[in-house]
Amino acid sequence: MEQRSGCPINAAVETLGDPWSMLVLRDMMFGNRRHFRELLTGSEEGIASNILSSRLKRLVVAGLLTKPDTTRGQRAMYSLTEAGIATLPVMVALGNWGLDHRDGTEELRVRAELMRERPELVEGLMDELRELHLGIPRPNPTAPLASAELQAAYERMRH
Repeated sequence: MEQRSGCPINAAVETLGDPWSMLVLRDMMFGNRRHFRELLTGSEEGIASNILSSRLKRLVVAGLLTKPDTTRGQRAMYSLTEAGIATLPVMVALGNWGLDHRDGTEELRVRAELMRERPELVEGLMDELRELHLGIPRPNPTAPLASAELQAAYERMRH
């Protein structure tokens, strides 16, 4: 991907600045959605199939996702790369900004609030994502799963 300038902020914005790309990464990280259909039907925001297809291709080219070669009719399973996993703290920062400066529903804010209160959950979730997407075992395999704690908080708010 050719960049407009050598500025690291510009490089990040050119890669991550598209809202749909960030939402695809979010849904993969927090919803474990790894197939096209799951991403299409599971998004709160209702992404169109042509936009999803375009964003998945861009994220693969940008090195944030991988997609194995598939034959016709085979379901492709996308995986985060280390660069993709490294966007989690960026998402947390965006979530913190959203908590401070935008309204939202309690159930959709709860995970951001929990990660703000307990920053160790961010590192724990990154370790889980590395295990799930890259096959790198978690440093402490007996530790409680950050994803389970975040999901439980979300489920409590929904009911």
